Amino acid sequence: MAEINTSSKRSSSSYYWEHIYNFVDEVKKFPALVKRATWKVAKEDPRRVIHALKVALALTLISLLYLLEPLFKGIGKNAMWAVMTVVVVMEFTAGATLCKGLNRGLGTILAGSLAFLIEYIADVSVKTYRAVFIGAAVFLVGYAATYVRFIPYIKKNYDYGVLIFLLTFNLITVSSYRVENVWSIARDRMLTIAIGCGLCLVMSLLVFPNWSGEYLHKSIISKLEGLANAIEGCVKEYFCESEIQSSEDDSCEDPIYLGYKAVLDSKASEETLQALQASWEPRCSRYFRRIPWKQYTKVGVALRHFSYTVVALHGCLQSEIQTPWSIRSQYKEPCMKLTEQVFKILRELANSIRNKRKFCPHILSNDLNVALEDLNNALKSQPQYFRGPKISRTSKMQHEEESRASFSSVNNNDSCEDAKERQKNVLRPQLSKTLSMITSFQFSEALPVAAFTSLLLEMVAKLDHVINEVEQLGRMSHFREFRVEDEIVVTCERPKVNSSYNDMTSYGED
Repeated sequence: MAEINTSSKRSSSSYYWEHIYNFVDEVKKFPALVKRATWKVAKEDPRRVIHALKVALALTLISLLYLLEPLFKGIGKNAMWAVMTVVVVMEFTAGATLCKGLNRGLGTILAGSLAFLIEYIADVSVKTYRAVFIGAAVFLVGYAATYVRFIPYIKKNYDYGVLIFLLTFNLITVSSYRVENVWSIARDRMLTIAIGCGLCLVMSLLVFPNWSGEYLHKSIISKLEGLANAIEGCVKEYFCESEIQSSEDDSCEDPIYLGYKAVLDSKASEETLQALQASWEPRCSRYFRRIPWKQYTKVGVALRHFSYTVVALHGCLQSEIQTPWSIRSQYKEPCMKLTEQVFKILRELANSIRNKRKFCPHILSNDLNVALEDLNNALKSQPQYFRGPKISRTSKMQHEEESRASFSSVNNNDSCEDAKERQKNVLRPQLSKTLSMITSFQFSEALPVAAFTSLLLEMVAKLDHVINEVEQLGRMSHFREFRVEDEIVVTCERPKVNSSYNDMTSYGED
């Protein structure tokens, strides 16, 4: 018994020591992990480093109101409101900073003005009635401001401003009942908030600005080029002479997956938020007209629907059942021609948005129709692959009679367990017959390539929606007309897809 207790104590102590050693190893690895994570964030988007420096510089400058004696005497302890304003308002993009800064400034001004009016009316009444009047005003304004936040337009554009209005109004109105010099306090707070907002706008608009509209513009171009390369890679890999094997590697390293990853990772809500922030930025298109950022979100939606077909094409490459090369080779040439035309159209759409010009009017040339016709003729030329074998009527009736006889033997007065066991014994041979019948079909070998070609046709149909949205974008943005000297450059170079476009989120997503 003593030996057992001694061995248990030794095992428990060794267990604890093992945990301690593991903890020490994790502590040793921690600096290297922090270094890799920090470097990865900066490598994905160097603008993040600049933004961090801008925020640090803004906080240092605004802290001088509190640190320098002459400035502190003029503003006092309310200087901390300027520091809080910089922390809250300073955003990654100029559009987000403008949105929050103007909302905060407008909400503060309106709340201060209304609070001063309430205070002026309350001063002429007795103190008891003054308390009732202030309480009633707080209730009515709180109810109205909260209810207004549910209006979609207000919720979308001015929700943060209404929140600041409600906060500032209550602070000034309620504190005015006990504090005598509330007017000077409110004035100083509004002044410090204005200083903080002004500093944020200067840092965001003049010091290495990050434009939301530029990000949205480049992301659409990157998605178009990524989809074009993904489609080209899918078709080339599918019609290669070697047998297709499902990849067991990490999909993140697959160039085809990287091509459409940016489109799949994007969300409609994120694009809408970016378009909203871009609408606050002082940027115009040709003829000094506002850029239709909402149309960019519609192009993004069309690209997402189009990318689903590309994902399905990629899934055909990783399917366990593949068509033999002898059958696939018969449809290689028309599929490659059709893919070449789709690739050319997507690249031309990307160049059109990049150069802010309308795309070539001959983009939907006869080449696409010829490619579709060639694919249709290729499918018709081999009808035996897409037609099941003829089953005689006699064998079909015999098969049905055997099935009815087999299933009728199950419907007896035996117990439930016996019935289930007999049903299993009946279903297994029937299932094996069905599977053997399916595998014997000649067209079963051609089903994968039939699915692949049908997805190509579906992709061409969805491409028409993308073209219409890009055409509408060019019309609303007043893109210049296509000129003869504008060459249609189609390269096989893969676009540099910045993952920060997908992972970067706005701090102003309240």
